[in-house]
Amino acid sequence: MNYGMFRVASASLKLKVANPSYNKVEIKKAIYDAEKQGVRLLVTPELSITGYSCGDLFFTKSLLKASNEALFDIVEYTKDRNIVVVVGAPWAIKNSLYNCAFVIYKGEILMAVPKKNLPNYNEFYEKRWFAEATDEDFSEWINDKEYGFEISTTKLIKLDDEVTVGVELCEDLWVTNPPSNKLATEGANIIINLSASDEYVSKAQYRKKLIETQSAKCICGYIYAGASIYESTTDLVFGGATIIAENGAILAEGKRFSRENVITIADIDCEKLNTLRLKDTSFSNNSISEFDTMELPCDFCFDNDDDDEDEDDEPKIELNPDNDLKFRYIDPHPFVPSNKDEVRERCEEIFAIQASGLARRLEHINSKGCVIGISGGLDSTLALLVAVESMKMLGKPMTDIIGITMPGFGTTDRTYNNAIELMKSLGVTIKEISIKDACIQHLKDIEHSEDVHDITYENTQARERTQILFDMANKMGCLLVGTGDLSELAMGWCTYNGDHMSMYGVNASVPKTLVRYLVEYVASQSDEKTKAILLDVLDTPVSPELLPPDENGKIAQKTEDNIGPYELHDFFLYNFVRFGFTKEKLQKLAEKAFDGVHDRKTIRKWLDVFMRRFFISQFKRNCIPDGPKVGSVSLSPRGDWRMPSDASFEDFM
Repeated sequence: MNYGMFRVASASLKLKVANPSYNKVEIKKAIYDAEKQGVRLLVTPELSITGYSCGDLFFTKSLLKASNEALFDIVEYTKDRNIVVVVGAPWAIKNSLYNCAFVIYKGEILMAVPKKNLPNYNEFYEKRWFAEATDEDFSEWINDKEYGFEISTTKLIKLDDEVTVGVELCEDLWVTNPPSNKLATEGANIIINLSASDEYVSKAQYRKKLIETQSAKCICGYIYAGASIYESTTDLVFGGATIIAENGAILAEGKRFSRENVITIADIDCEKLNTLRLKDTSFSNNSISEFDTMELPCDFCFDNDDDDEDEDDEPKIELNPDNDLKFRYIDPHPFVPSNKDEVRERCEEIFAIQASGLARRLEHINSKGCVIGISGGLDSTLALLVAVESMKMLGKPMTDIIGITMPGFGTTDRTYNNAIELMKSLGVTIKEISIKDACIQHLKDIEHSEDVHDITYENTQARERTQILFDMANKMGCLLVGTGDLSELAMGWCTYNGDHMSMYGVNASVPKTLVRYLVEYVASQSDEKTKAILLDVLDTPVSPELLPPDENGKIAQKTEDNIGPYELHDFFLYNFVRFGFTKEKLQKLAEKAFDGVHDRKTIRKWLDVFMRRFFISQFKRNCIPDGPKVGSVSLSPRGDWRMPSDASFEDFM
């Protein structure tokens, strides 16, 4: 089912006030254009058939008759179309006039939803014309016997297994307790809002924040369609806001003040929303009591497989299945904001969380200071910078940080010099302990040749370094600070009971793609000497340096040559852990996100590596040290990710 994506559209229309005969033509144009783009749910503005600003003309027989005729003309137009259309029109029932949203599919009105909250302040005067639909009045569906559809404020429409829709109108969003709160908890994962919101200074920004916030609170998709500039301008101007949001983020936003029809399209990831709701136990998805759900009477699918030709003269609509993610932006770096200012704010906050966590732990155990293994690589550099900030918070001297560099078989001059120079620049206590002789002796003890550069050869060095660090921490009465990051934990790219272990892991929930930005952020705050060293660290290839350098003395063992690009693995990690996506969906999303960067074959190769390594490495994660959570994705076995070490991965592959 299109990888859980559901294509929707919000339309703001070029209309004529009090002219349903004209407006229905514009609505039909929008339906045709939207379906041609593969849209399966189209939302038009409040009172889109008549226009919102008709005033006392709403009481005239002529307008109501013309509105009804236009409504049923639109209904008939949808008979052979695979798209749900929502239009706005007045409707008289039980001696009252209601401002309604009509949900239409395949030549039928599925239901009408009357507006519950009528604004009657400042420029608004809706209670002059319309009755307010309270839950009490509409606790049971009201059947309109003449036309054969139901009017209800407590009814949802299930479009397929992933998609359930609820409806509210304009002011409903602005009140203290919007109807969408209840709609969402009763099962609606897409909320639609037919609106007529006029414009004045700063209102657009506030409206947008409301939509973002409501979609986040309700963990839903939110489709907002606003009345256009062709409403009456007697006292007000309407801007035609069209906004589609998903769980607190704006997916698409149309141009306001347009003089033509605007159709804003986006793909809402309903699978993602449903997964988030399952994981969030605070989201009360109780069994339906007050609400009922209508299921569409036929299969509602993304491909237009109706073989019948349209009876009118319009060309047959052909949908291209390869465009199924055309209207969905897929962020290739979900851990890193795209805006530079946001990156800086994110880094500042994460760095503060890391440093505050370490400072509190040092304070709690009354530690004399920190011990950190400094390799000259990114992760240990970030851990050292965090420790320095923690010491500032505690008012301790930098000399209470004991930085230990431990040259081994793979250490290069570049990383060694960067480690030494950085520690000098930061004013920490420096110790250098070579591990070569100890490792040679150990290899002899276990009868392993120095010339066999296998996993035993590599892990011997990692565990020797960890032993030194733990013993030095004991000797000095200090806390051993871990340096490993989230991406390494996800991939198991750490030596069990080697660099995998420490007394407090400050980088444990920081992904590799974000580590670079954090170091860069601190560099921008540093003196020129420290900044130059940090920039060179950033320019150094990622490597554990456990294999000898090449003939030129440069790093021969590059991590990404072995396990693949970290930007891909961080992408897989975020979307798998956060949303539980299948391997097929991860593949498809990655192809869109990294189009022109990584081809399909490359993505498939490293996705296989990720899935396998993620599963077989859980035993390492099940016993990792304490460390601060800094983002929405964490692999702490005590918090965000509990998984058996021997879980089978075949069905995930």
